[in-house]
Amino acid sequence: MLPQYRHEIHQRIKNGWLQLDPFFGYKLVKKEVIREILSEEEIAAVYSKVFPTERLNLVRDIFIFSCYTGLAYADIEKLKASEIIIRIDGDKWVSTTRQKTDTASRIPLLPIALEILEKYKNHPKCLNQDLLLPILSNQNMNGYLKEIADLVGIEKKFTFHCARHTFATTVTLTNGVPIESVSKMLGH
Repeated sequence: MLPQYRHEIHQRIKNGWLQLDPFFGYKLVKKEVIREILSEEEIAAVYSKVFPTERLNLVRDIFIFSCYTGLAYADIEKLKASEIIIRIDGDKWVSTTRQKTDTASRIPLLPIALEILEKYKNHPKCLNQDLLLPILSNQNMNGYLKEIADLVGIEKKFTFHCARHTFATTVTLTNGVPIESVSKMLGH
């Protein structure tokens, strides 16, 4: 039996709407994407490393913040103080809408993430632009992350998006958080 699209193409040729199959001779090749994630030990190695420049320390902090919140670059870039809520139990959470999917996302702020927010609360860029973190461009962040990986000795493809996958697996799923909860926190 022909796959559905093949049947539809043949029907259109029969009806005279197409001269020939536009997909004739085309072979679909699916390339498997390997998503890098960091282990707890690798997260700790990055977090504890003190770098010789402030820009690398800043990139490290924002990357670690993403590892503990699962927020994508675009969501951290626009994150404002008004998106931090205090729940009835006193815990602080990020309550935001994902830029990419326009879906609500609620994420508990773990101690390390809170520590990073506290560290940058008086940074001039944060104060002047009403932001929580003084994030650099995505291109610069990823470039500096490669430098950080080299300095820490991690031989994985280190990108900002790696932090999001690390949150989903190492920080949440491996610690018993149900996949449905992880999905909601990631804004899926």
